[in-house]
Order: sequence, then structure tokens, then C-alpha cells
Amino acid sequence: MTTTHADRIPDQTKPVAPERLPLWPLLALTTAAFMAILTEALPAGVLPEMAAGMSVSESAAGQTLTIYALATGFSAIPVVTATASWPRRRLMLVAVAVFAVANAVTALSSSYVLTMGFRLAAGVAAAVVWAELVGYARRLAPPHLQGRAIALTMAGVPLALSLGIPLGSFLGDLFGWRMTFGLMAIVSVLLMAWIRVAVPEFPGRKAGEREPILAALRLPGVVAVLFTVAAYILAHNILYTYIAPFLAANGMDGRREAVLLVFGVASVASIVVTGALVDRRLRLLTITGAVLFLVAAGILTVFASNPVMLFLAVALWGLGWGGVPTVMQTAVNDAGGDRAQPLLVTTWNSFMAGGGALGGVMLGAFGAGSFPWGVMALMVPVLVVVVAARAHGFPSRRPGLEP
Repeated sequence: MTTTHADRIPDQTKPVAPERLPLWPLLALTTAAFMAILTEALPAGVLPEMAAGMSVSESAAGQTLTIYALATGFSAIPVVTATASWPRRRLMLVAVAVFAVANAVTALSSSYVLTMGFRLAAGVAAAVVWAELVGYARRLAPPHLQGRAIALTMAGVPLALSLGIPLGSFLGDLFGWRMTFGLMAIVSVLLMAWIRVAVPEFPGRKAGEREPILAALRLPGVVAVLFTVAAYILAHNILYTYIAPFLAANGMDGRREAVLLVFGVASVASIVVTGALVDRRLRLLTITGAVLFLVAAGILTVFASNPVMLFLAVALWGLGWGGVPTVMQTAVNDAGGDRAQPLLVTTWNSFMAGGGALGGVMLGAFGAGSFPWGVMALMVPVLVVVVAARAHGFPSRRPGLEP
């Protein structure tokens, strides 16, 4: 007998949902994703004020982002293993409670060391959130709408990047950076109440049902998806992290806010399209996104100093990027089930940090003009792997769906 993907997943991971999307609990999960990203990235929008408030350099204040990302990447596998038996909603509530405490401490503390300690704790909590979101979305939705449920849940990511961080920066200018972090702590507490009321409880895994997380690497398609994630995230973060020096090198420094706005709007549009199509067109969406990003990079190699071509490239980049969290989360869960999720979290966050490091090396050694070339060098193998992974990883028809 052939073993199917569904056979490899314990019973409690299967959806127990009506034939429509339960929007109220899914939107609570979307908000959890929004808060995880905003808690991580808000220091970037208030960096000078935050550095002054803690009496450290801006470079040192910037490490509040680094320690968060590294904690998320390195803790995903051990923390998921250690909490495998916990009830799932209780685990989510603990993670969001850590966001609340960490943001409150950041708002009140003048100690750099104390702030960094709680930022590390928040990064570990984010690993829990990312490991649980997709599994929860799949359980809550009927099989033919699971991709759409994941898309809705993961919409919190581009919304936080395109709207939340600029709003946080605006509020920081208006009320001060400490008040902004305090507001985030309050929102986290309200989110805990929302999750408690709206999101159903699911049991953890019993000892005999736990499968080694690393064993998911042996399942067909998992390695192909993780490679695609690694290269895609590395390429994106080389360019996104250093978009300011790239624009300055091409005489476009005064257009930074407009560029980020166009990128954000295009990313949100991509999320909408991805949510509508991912259940039936995951492979097409992945190939199209990679092609759009590759074309954008090609335009930027030659025409970055032309405003029209620059904004066209940024729009294509946003369209190619916005749906990536949804398609990759869906693909890795189709291939490896819930136990592959921590592998995705580790890969995603490790290569996010790696993009910043590699981009810094490229900037120093070759200048900002090297970024689009680096993106193309990474996205070509992404496209090759996705096209080749027709049977497993990025199949034409997702497992478990009717033809």
C-alpha cells in the first residue's frame, strides 16, 4: 500500500473544520503573525531615539533586531521539541504573553542588557508562533481551503512590514518610542484575550506520537522546499536590508519612502492573489513569483537610476515576494507535515540574518550595484529547483485535494 502524506500525520493534526473559513480565529492568528513581525522589526523605525534612550550607539541598538532573529532561528527545533506535549492554544498564549512582557520591558527599561535579554526571549516566543500558525490554520480549515487559510494567517507578515512598521515609526515621532512599545504590550494583552475566546484548543502530541523533526528531511520534497526558501530569503534580504544604500548609489535616495510604499502595496496585492489561488495553483504561483523577482533584479542591474524602471522593478519584486510566506509554508507542510515546520522556521530566520551579513560583505567589497547581480545568481537556481520539483515539493496538484 502506498503511504500518503495524510497517513504520515497523527490524527489530531487533521483539520476538524466546517466547509467554510472560520474567520474570527484565523484573524486572531493573523494578528499574532503581525505582532511577531512588528515586535521584531519596530526598532528599525525608531532606532536613533531608542539608541539615545538606552545611551548606546545606533549600531548597538540595531542588535536588538539581530538577537531576536537569531533566537527565533536557533530555538525553533529545540523549543518545538520541548513543548510538543503542551496544549496548542496554551502554548500560543504563553508566546503572546512573552511578547507583551518583552515590549513592556523595552518601553520601561533604560538598561541595554535587560532589554537585550527580553528581546532574546521574544525571539524564542516568535519561534513558537511561526511553528504553530500554519498547523493551526490547517486544522481550522476544510482541506480544499487550507491554502487560503494559511494565506489569511500569513497576511500579518506583509501587513506588518508595509503598514505596521511605518505606523510604529509615525507613532514614535508623535508620542515617543517608549509609548509605542508600551502600546504594543497592550495590544499583545488584548490579543491574548482574543485567542483565549476565539481559538479552539488542540491537544499536544503524546510521547509515542512524536516523530523526530530532522527525519522530515528524508521525506520527498522537503529538501527542495527548504533550499528554495533559503535562496529566496537570502536574495530578498540582501536587497531589502540595504535598499537605502542601493537607492543612494543610483541617485534615488530621496525616493526611499515611495519605493518602500510601492513594494508594500505590491506585496499586499500578491498576498491577495496568492490567497485566492494557492489551493489549486501553488506550483504556478511559485514559478511566477520567482520569475517576477528575477526580472526585477535584471531591470535593477541596468536601469536602477531611471525612476520609471526603478518603480516597475520594485513593483515586480513586491509581486514576486508577497506570496512567498504562504506558498512556502503550504509547500513544506504538504511535503513534511507539522514536523517540517520548525525546519522552515530555522531556515527562514537563519538565512534572513545571513542576507544582512552577506549584503554587508557585498556592499564593502563590490558596492551596492552588486546586489541585483547577487539576487539573480540566487534566483536562477531557485527557478531550476522549483521547475524540477514537479513530483514532490512543488507538484502540479497538491496532495489531499480532489482533481
